[in-house]
Amino acid sequence: MQDREIYQIVARELNLRPIQVAQTVELLDAGNTVPFIARYRKEMTGKLDEEAIRAIQERMKYLRLLEERRETILNAIEEQGKLTPELEKKIRAALKLQELEDLYLPYRPKKRTRATIARERGLEPLAEMILTQEIEQGSPEEYAAKFIDPEKEVETAEDALRGACDIAAEVISDDADIRKIIREKTWHTGIVNTRAKDSRAQSDFEMYYEYSEPVKRIVPHRILAINRGEREKVLSVSIEVERGMIYTMIRGRYLRNPRSIFRPYLEETVQDSYKRLIAPSIEREIRNALSEKADQHAIRVFAENLKNLLLQAPVKDKKIIGIDPGYRTGCKVAVIDETGKYLDGYTIFPHPPQNKVFDAKTLLRKSIEKYRTDIIAIGNGTASRETEAMVAELIKEMKKSGYEKELVYIIVNEAGASVYSASKVAKEEFPDLEASMRGNISIARRLMDPLAELVKIDPKHIGVGLYQHDVNQKKLDEALHNVVESAVNRVGVDLNTASASLLRYVSGLTSRTAENIVKYRDEHGKFSSREELKKVAGIGEIAFQQAAGFLRIPDGKNPLDNTGIHPESYGAAQKLLELFQVGNDQTLWRELPKKIKQEGRNLPELAEALGVGEPTLEDILADLEKPGRDPREDMPKPIFKSDVLKIEDLREGMILKGTVRNVVDFGAFVDIGIKRDGLVHVSQMAERYVKNPFGIVSVGDVVSVKVIEVDLDRGRVKLSMKI
Repeated sequence: MQDREIYQIVARELNLRPIQVAQTVELLDAGNTVPFIARYRKEMTGKLDEEAIRAIQERMKYLRLLEERRETILNAIEEQGKLTPELEKKIRAALKLQELEDLYLPYRPKKRTRATIARERGLEPLAEMILTQEIEQGSPEEYAAKFIDPEKEVETAEDALRGACDIAAEVISDDADIRKIIREKTWHTGIVNTRAKDSRAQSDFEMYYEYSEPVKRIVPHRILAINRGEREKVLSVSIEVERGMIYTMIRGRYLRNPRSIFRPYLEETVQDSYKRLIAPSIEREIRNALSEKADQHAIRVFAENLKNLLLQAPVKDKKIIGIDPGYRTGCKVAVIDETGKYLDGYTIFPHPPQNKVFDAKTLLRKSIEKYRTDIIAIGNGTASRETEAMVAELIKEMKKSGYEKELVYIIVNEAGASVYSASKVAKEEFPDLEASMRGNISIARRLMDPLAELVKIDPKHIGVGLYQHDVNQKKLDEALHNVVESAVNRVGVDLNTASASLLRYVSGLTSRTAENIVKYRDEHGKFSSREELKKVAGIGEIAFQQAAGFLRIPDGKNPLDNTGIHPESYGAAQKLLELFQVGNDQTLWRELPKKIKQEGRNLPELAEALGVGEPTLEDILADLEKPGRDPREDMPKPIFKSDVLKIEDLREGMILKGTVRNVVDFGAFVDIGIKRDGLVHVSQMAERYVKNPFGIVSVGDVVSVKVIEVDLDRGRVKLSMKI
């Protein structure tokens, strides 16, 4: 299959034009990154977004792999001297790897099977007699007797018939058309059954101790739960299908002559082929397909939640105290300034066994007054709510004693903070601090700038997934890397303050070039222009082209360096500024769209005059209108508190505001300020039927919810958004 044909297939599947696919693939093959193509090559792609570009990338990868496999299979069969024109036509027409493998199955080198042994014993001609069904006279034993050979361990006619039937069973099993039909029947009519290996044992899988659901309807999170239960040896899993229907279908294809003397043997062979060879193989394939579908869904859920978490609004220009709560080892406290610089740190012991509440409050009060802090960020781990109660009391006491500065607190998701604290990155940032004193800094910083801090942690440890440790880890890592890369490039990165952890996700940069940037900055001071980036070791023209537009220099020589305008478009941007006489006065830049409208200039003509495409001109105008804009500013702001709320305070019917912490298939978990997040089931998200919770809420959203049920014994709260 030629590339042109592949482009047409992908275009048809994704509802795109073939030219869009062809030019996008050309850009990808040339080494351009997805964020760069989506932002700076809109004219070539027809304004495709990152999602569409990645879909093309994934589909092309699959179809190219398919082509490689097709050629390998064709060569392998040809070497055996068994490649017929009809078979070649079928192989070349296959559009799925599974179809190719089905066609190759009869020719694939096999392990030593019962059929292999029978062939070695010279029983293939007898198997051919059974399958062709042409002999109508005599007895099967009479023909089988000719194949008796004690030296080959064929002692009797029955031995010969059994061996020949084994060969016939494998021939039926290797039939690509048969397998395709049975696979489809199993998928559409099969039932997944799960049973407990010990029905008396308590576990997290009790709902699956005696459970059945159609294959075609089972949802991803149940597949993942069942797979885990099976892996932990709690459940046994099988797929049940109506066998009579399958036997009838195989008989219809293979039993052609009712007068054949071998018909009874072929009848038995059909059943043996299905039960022993086809059914277990198809069940494995269906289970693998279900698991792959569940993996893909779980990865999409994780990716969507991670994206929204990374794009949460930063808390700017605030001094923050971060507290990593704990009992025996105490609560670790860190103070950071408005830039994230570490100012102070210590340990307090307000909880059992020490119970030094007064001392803890005294130390915190001194820090608040000395550094004039604005916010206390408390991690949501062990002893979180007890620490919250202590902090709320302190805020009340300070307000009562006349402290004039407003002071609030917030509970911060600390998932991954301990992973960060022991990481190489943390050791390099704070070489003089113990690991236990670094997590609190991370908690404070992830409130200040979630994106800049969370990129230092392996995304799998951030805690917004669904069975993330059960899915294909390679695919998960790839998907999460794409999400972080997309978020970083969407927001843009300050070239003079970004860490190497953040820079490595910038389009065109690697871990090595990111470290080189930081090293260059340490040796030569701040970058004064994007152009200076070319002086960094390892950054050539290609890396510069890919990265430059996503890097910002707020106080550089050229104000365009603080926008998303790419240096390759600076000429057009300057020409535009001169044309409308606004120069480098950024206060006038935002008036450009109005001036263009007033002067009656249309964008296509203006784009042609400037020598750029219309999409590029639209982006230039958007960047000039809001230079240095952070797209996260449009996201919901976090909810700050000054008093504590306990589950015992909740009453049915109460209306509260909360922050969405995680979104899953069956609903969303919302932090309303108590020890555990409340659940808004998908049925409680809107007055209408909601199929996909992601269409209603995202991680980081601030929502109004109504309390509909409080379970004090289990510490669970059910919430509703139907207010």
